[in-house]
Amino acid sequence: MRALIQRVLEAKVVVDGETTGEIQHGLLVFLGIGRDDTLAIGQKLIDKILKYRIFDDEQGKMGWNVSQANGGVLLVSQFTLMAQTQKGLRPDFGPAMPPSDAKALYEQLVEYTRSQFENVQTGIFAADMKVHLINDGPVTFNLEVEA
Repeated sequence: MRALIQRVLEAKVVVDGETTGEIQHGLLVFLGIGRDDTLAIGQKLIDKILKYRIFDDEQGKMGWNVSQANGGVLLVSQFTLMAQTQKGLRPDFGPAMPPSDAKALYEQLVEYTRSQFENVQTGIFAADMKVHLINDGPVTFNLEVEA
């Protein structure tokens, strides 16, 4: 499982002209689910994301997590993060979990995230989403966890 996280001043997801999720200051999280990923792996990744210290503290150093920074989380499914890109000129999506299984796991992870953190917004799984953001920094990290 992989997550690309971005510290944002604001972010929103628009589907068919309607905003489905929107946060101000916080984390935009693109989540890629692999073929062998499980709920336990996903919970471990969500816990890491919520505790990851990438917000400025009183000394101006990256010392606070999203909760300490009073931010929000915008969670967006993105299977393209699982693509193999080492060979050739076209991504191979074989490592991604099949959509029906990935949707169920993504929905479980959304619920888990909401149980751990108050301000969670989402996109819509497998929709054609338009993601608007103002990256703060820019600050972007690629996080991965394994079993």
